[in-house]
Amino acid sequence: MPEGLDRPLEMVSDTERLHQMGYAQELTRGLSRFSNFAISFTIISILSGCLTLYSYGLQHGGPPVMIWGWVLVGGLVLFAGLSMAEICSSFPTAGGLYYWAAKLAPGKSGPIWSWFTGWFNLLGQVAVTAGITFGCGYSVGAFITLVGGNADWTDNHHVVILTGILLLSQGLINTFGVNVVSLFNRVSVWWHLLGVAVIAVVLYVAPHSHSHQSAGFLFGSSGYHAFGGLSGFATPVYVLLLGLLVAQYTFTGYDASAHVTEETHNAAIAGPKGIVTSIWVSWIAGFVLLVGVSIGIPHFVHGFSVTIAGTKYSNYGAFSGGVPWANIFVYQAGRTLGEVLVLIVIGAQYFCGIASITANSRMIYAFSRDGAVPGSSFWHHVSKRRHVPVHSAWFGAVGAFILTLPAWWNSAAYGAVTSIAVIGLYVAYLIPVFLRRVNPSAFTPGPWRLGKWGPVFGWIAIVWVIAICVLFCLPTYSPITASSFNYTPVAVLVVIGFAGTWYGLSARRWFTGPKIQGTLQELAAIEHDLTLEG
Repeated sequence: MPEGLDRPLEMVSDTERLHQMGYAQELTRGLSRFSNFAISFTIISILSGCLTLYSYGLQHGGPPVMIWGWVLVGGLVLFAGLSMAEICSSFPTAGGLYYWAAKLAPGKSGPIWSWFTGWFNLLGQVAVTAGITFGCGYSVGAFITLVGGNADWTDNHHVVILTGILLLSQGLINTFGVNVVSLFNRVSVWWHLLGVAVIAVVLYVAPHSHSHQSAGFLFGSSGYHAFGGLSGFATPVYVLLLGLLVAQYTFTGYDASAHVTEETHNAAIAGPKGIVTSIWVSWIAGFVLLVGVSIGIPHFVHGFSVTIAGTKYSNYGAFSGGVPWANIFVYQAGRTLGEVLVLIVIGAQYFCGIASITANSRMIYAFSRDGAVPGSSFWHHVSKRRHVPVHSAWFGAVGAFILTLPAWWNSAAYGAVTSIAVIGLYVAYLIPVFLRRVNPSAFTPGPWRLGKWGPVFGWIAIVWVIAICVLFCLPTYSPITASSFNYTPVAVLVVIGFAGTWYGLSARRWFTGPKIQGTLQELAAIEHDLTLEG
């Protein structure tokens, strides 16, 4: 730690605290507390996670599993978020999780804990971007199909192409500077909240509205029986557990508030509040959305068929495929208004993808700053004109596209990508929380703290994360074929194998964890250099 900066954390400025951690102020500190919250709320994006996995949810237990799963998972995620927020207050840096792990690890084990936390975080960040933008591509395909009516743009080949185009545009936006991204995120908050309200109200009182589903269908066993066997598994408990992926995947990405703390004013308070507020606001709004959409599912009784945008559906199984939420919009609100609701969802998902690339670019930038990524000097580059890590933004965008490519051949690829995102991110979330609990002497609380509730929240979160890491590696469809195989454990093992081999053969000799960039004078020189035009 640079000398002369030993005042209590509550009494130092943002830049001073960054200097205490050994880093120069290379990024523009232009985000407010609301903007910090906005980026995590945008990445959680209930209009992205809940709806792009809605078909998966229908095939794994239907509305009761999705709605009650949302309530359960949201509460457990809040415990994880609270535990992370307390650590964020003490270490407000773009490195986030892997930096926390290095500082909280016992003895001399910091480098190895930091190394694997960083690589799991990187995997999860790129995978969640892939899942978000692939879902957006699926929604765009559904909209083109609804409007055109003569071609199916929701097949995997079209969706992969659309995903590539969307990632290209989102990467470009992330090269324009933090103020542009901040504007998108602020708009996104109100777009999501008002969008959920509009969708829920329209589906309930729509002029073309048909009879709604009952409370028993939404919250009880009748909804489960309508959809419970569609995954091919006969064991209800197994299906119910798999169905929790809808909520667990949606509640990812809130570590973004930590990754942009080097760009946030009053970061030791704003970062933790951004994490926690984004979770509980999403928890409430997501419940409203799932109930609002599910109440509009058509009734299929006594051979009754429904034709939506030229496609005939005769049972719940047929309806659960494709883009069922878009079909609900059109069925309940009519074609024109339904298409407007689809556009609301596409807008939210697009904003979400922009924010996700922002978050993973900051993590990649920080991890590269400490030499832990191949070609670190290239990925750590910061544009002198924009003061943003442009190269690492493209790392995230291109990496996300690579993860979506298996969808060209594998129909279960989207579920696998979302599982990879959940496991990668939550393992990275778990490690510093675990180290905080087993090595309390290494932790000095920041101005935002949990007090006596910290151990309770932390251990609940740890147990839950271990459970979901096992659960989401299991088969998701039966019978298991090449097109339905859940390749989540393969992707996770590839990353563990790569990171572990590299660490064992090379990095253990030179990777010492987060690096100190220099003395106060050297940090000042770095900051001065960045003020010069490139």
